[in-house]
Amino acid sequence: MDRENVILTKTINFSLEIIKYVEQLEEKKKFVIANQLLKSGTSIGANVHEAQNAESKNDFIHKFKIAAKEIEETKYWLVLCKNSNSYPDCILLEQQLLEIDKIVTKIISTSKTQGK
Repeated sequence: MDRENVILTKTINFSLEIIKYVEQLEEKKKFVIANQLLKSGTSIGANVHEAQNAESKNDFIHKFKIAAKEIEETKYWLVLCKNSNSYPDCILLEQQLLEIDKIVTKIISTSKTQGK
């Protein structure tokens, strides 16, 4: 029986929630922020998924570091959304992103120390 890969599941679910949120932004004609958030928010999962087929341990860590950078960028766009009066609420996205950030940080840290 295969164990669930928590980070894969969380990043897929987060990407789906980002898509829904971006659709709300587009309805409000907030196209620039919507586009930026869609790119960075879905890129997290793309890099985590890509890491599953890494060519080496260093490649695996590198892909997760890219995911970590995308997390930071996504945090930035969500802070702008949260602090802009005319934007929909994004607190759930922020909470999901915090969970993903903790897991990604732990995976990077653990991967660096294994095998040394």
